Amino acid sequence: MFYKDERLALFIDGSNLYAAAKALGFDIDYKLLRQEFMRRGKMLRAFYYTALLENDEYSPIRPLVDWLHYNGFTMVTKPAKEYTDSMGRRKVKGNMDIELTVDAMELAPRVDHIVLFSGDGDFRPLVASLQRQGVRVSVVSTIRSQPPMISDELRRQADNFIELEELRDVIGRPPREVPAESRSFAANGN
Repeated sequence: MFYKDERLALFIDGSNLYAAAKALGFDIDYKLLRQEFMRRGKMLRAFYYTALLENDEYSPIRPLVDWLHYNGFTMVTKPAKEYTDSMGRRKVKGNMDIELTVDAMELAPRVDHIVLFSGDGDFRPLVASLQRQGVRVSVVSTIRSQPPMISDELRRQADNFIELEELRDVIGRPPREVPAESRSFAANGN
């Protein structure tokens, strides 16, 4: 479903892609991911969206954000909101859906194909709008996890569904052990 001469843009919902890869038991090698999609078409931009904890001295995602920024990704970040739930547990919220949607709509007239790395059903209206503007949309997520990480509505709306598990050999690497405190942020990052 890719053509060598088409202009591509990648839109990566960081916390959603992290959760899908984790559910499948591997980590994403972003250098390989970028190379793979540069091979598939003329990549104009690769956006990565994530919320960051501003008040922590060390954020486990900061090294990744810095590396992506220096290696050809357009980083879109905002401060995450921290709160305590009714059970007294520390939770982090940082939804980037609006930022991703606005950027995709602005770039739509300049691209032929958008690859959305997310399974979030909230993006179905975005995909439909992009398609009405003549942009083809591929969605990368997984149905092979329990439960599936992609909403059925989003999968049906997309022009092409790419199973993340099938990209494992191309863009994956074995997971590294993550400290317990960073797992809770990454899991609750959206």
